[in-house]
Amino acid sequence: MFKNYLKITWRNLLKNKSFTSINIAGLAVGMASAALILFWVQNEMSYDQFHEKKDRIYQMYNRSFFDGKLICWGTTPKPMMKALKQDYPQVEQAARTNNANYLFTLGDKRLTLTGYHTDADFLTMFSFPLIKGNINTALNSMKNIVITEKTAKKLFGDTEAMGKTIKIDSVDYFTVTGVMKDLPNNTRFSFEYLMPWSYWEKINGREDKNWGNNSVQTYALLKPGITEAYVNSRVKDITRTHSDIKDIDVFMHPQTKWRLYSKFENGKLVGGRITIIRLFSIIAGFILLIACINFMNLSTARSEKRAKEVGIRKVVGASKTSLIVQFLGESIMIALISGVVALILVAVSLPSFNQLTQKQLFIPFGNPFFWLVMVSFILFTGVLSGSYPALFLSSFAPVKVLKGTFKAAQSAFSPRKVLVVTQFTFAIVLIISTIIVKQQLDFAQNRDTGYKKDNLVYTFMSGTVDKNYALIRNELITSGAATSVTKTSAPMTEGWSDTWDYTWDGKQEGAKLDFNMFNVDADFSKTMNLKLVAGRDIDVKAYPSDSTAILLNEAAVKIMGFKDPIGQIVRNSDNGGSKFKVVGVIKDFILQSPYEPVKPMIIQGPKAWFNVIHYKLNPKNTTAENLKLAEDIFKKYNSEYPFDYHFVDDEYSKKFADEKQIGTLATLFAGLTIFISCLGLFGLATYMAQNRIKEIGVRKVLGASVLGVTTMLSKDFLKLVGVSFLVATPLAWYLMHMWLQGYSYRVDISVWVFAIAAFMTTLISIVTVSFQAVKAALTNPVKSLRSE
Repeated sequence: MFKNYLKITWRNLLKNKSFTSINIAGLAVGMASAALILFWVQNEMSYDQFHEKKDRIYQMYNRSFFDGKLICWGTTPKPMMKALKQDYPQVEQAARTNNANYLFTLGDKRLTLTGYHTDADFLTMFSFPLIKGNINTALNSMKNIVITEKTAKKLFGDTEAMGKTIKIDSVDYFTVTGVMKDLPNNTRFSFEYLMPWSYWEKINGREDKNWGNNSVQTYALLKPGITEAYVNSRVKDITRTHSDIKDIDVFMHPQTKWRLYSKFENGKLVGGRITIIRLFSIIAGFILLIACINFMNLSTARSEKRAKEVGIRKVVGASKTSLIVQFLGESIMIALISGVVALILVAVSLPSFNQLTQKQLFIPFGNPFFWLVMVSFILFTGVLSGSYPALFLSSFAPVKVLKGTFKAAQSAFSPRKVLVVTQFTFAIVLIISTIIVKQQLDFAQNRDTGYKKDNLVYTFMSGTVDKNYALIRNELITSGAATSVTKTSAPMTEGWSDTWDYTWDGKQEGAKLDFNMFNVDADFSKTMNLKLVAGRDIDVKAYPSDSTAILLNEAAVKIMGFKDPIGQIVRNSDNGGSKFKVVGVIKDFILQSPYEPVKPMIIQGPKAWFNVIHYKLNPKNTTAENLKLAEDIFKKYNSEYPFDYHFVDDEYSKKFADEKQIGTLATLFAGLTIFISCLGLFGLATYMAQNRIKEIGVRKVLGASVLGVTTMLSKDFLKLVGVSFLVATPLAWYLMHMWLQGYSYRVDISVWVFAIAAFMTTLISIVTVSFQAVKAALTNPVKSLRSE
């Protein structure tokens, strides 16, 4: 019997090639789209879940009130790690990390590589396996270094790396004591090498015991059986116990929540990236559902053609169950073929999808579990898409069918109409959401940064750049490579330091206010094209006392309550009570997130530390000419280091990477959803045209025009689209309203967004339906009425 069913199924598929092709195309595109999203979701969900001790690993967090708000942050004081190991027996291991950026020299090779300073416990806490070396001893000595496979390849090629010596920053020699397997693409950590924390202490000349400087990530591994709640009750006062700081609580954030749950509001964990994961999981489910709906519509559209087949089978003894099995078999076979096509589509599109999502997703062909999931996915799709057609077709009454009196019921709320409304509701929601995401992205990108990014370049002060800064600055200007030069503590697109230790006359007692700290040299405002609201720029040459001068931004003036800020004295209690004089006020500029209000900022003069040189390229030359001149100058005064530069506008654009990715993915899947929905609409158009073919013939005989018949058929579909729009509008508004609440600086949802979505959907519907409607209207009435 199974063989007989298989033959019948195959003959039916071949007999109706166009119907079969549309069904396979719709299901294949739907399955491929859902599979791509699920690959992405699986990768996001698996972040750092490969660590064997993941259930016992935590990151230390701080919590305190600032300006009346309870704020949480994940950077901690450097001495916290030792305190955890020494004073808290519940902690089995602990390690710190902070970024390292050094020049590696090996023979003629000079590479600037990024890594971590860390403690020896890091390798035994986390499951980053060493291909060579011992995880227990690899970081025990100050001059030991662990490198990744990729780094070993860069430095040593195909030769053995273990035991080899590398020169670091033209100063120290390190021995390779471990080669680590390259990091997977689903980890938060990003490094090319690990070096002992003791080396950081050596180059900085001290062991940092300052509990007020939060600048490292601290991780703790709890002993088996110790609960998070128990340890949190113990470590809460660790900062109070070891310092004079009495208003900071410490707590532990579990590794299992790092990637997906990282958003805190008022001191409580409220979510994070999990929102996006859930959203795209829902999108995957709806795309697959819409593909199945498309199959249902196309199958039931052909119901009258198969009615006689069902009637004859029932007359000769076929049961309803056997008919259901047959029709489900057809849908499963189509799903199987579609699954193969979908797998090919995924394989072909995966490289482009990886480039879009900046991931390294792959199809695990060699994993038996993958094939089990794939077969289950295909069976589920086949049963879901074929269930309604099977029940519908098997329910035909043979007497009515064979007497020719069968007529499918029509109603305002027929299942097919409900399915099409469901399809287009989701498509309209995606269209509206895509437009609003694009609006929010444009809104933030077009926000005034407060400075001019064009032709602005920065280079990190590595090697002897700091020592030769005055010479480099002068030659950059005299050579014509740059029009102005300044040095700062951080790039213009990043905030590397903040503090709440500033005080001033009139500050409310007990108030805790956080300020971004930014250290600058002369010509800062000129180089950045900043607007001075009051006072002047810092200039040590003209004003020698400016070594202790500061600039305030408008946000700082407002929060400090200064009516006349120029000449005001601000003290820094963390710096021995140093006094700074306000010499100018600058217009707010965006240092960190373009989606958030500008934070209060204190810009200190040259009596500080510097890490970056900013220079404005000369617009009279080409960019290539300017960079060649700059390269020659930097090599002249810093010959051991390669010339490294970054365009500020490129770095600023990276702040929009997540939103761009979300917007592009939403646009992509909205387009695919519309495509599949149009196939479903085409199926319903076919169904209605077939059902009304004799009516159309009579109307044409009585003088109806092609345009009149086309309009008559099309208006029914436009009504469905209208209902979809009414359902989708409030749903899309609610979803986008909730999404926008995550941004302090956000766009308002405009009415025209919904108007555009309505126009686009209507136009797409008309184009989709018109083909079948015009075809039916052009049919010769003699053919359609011949059987009467």
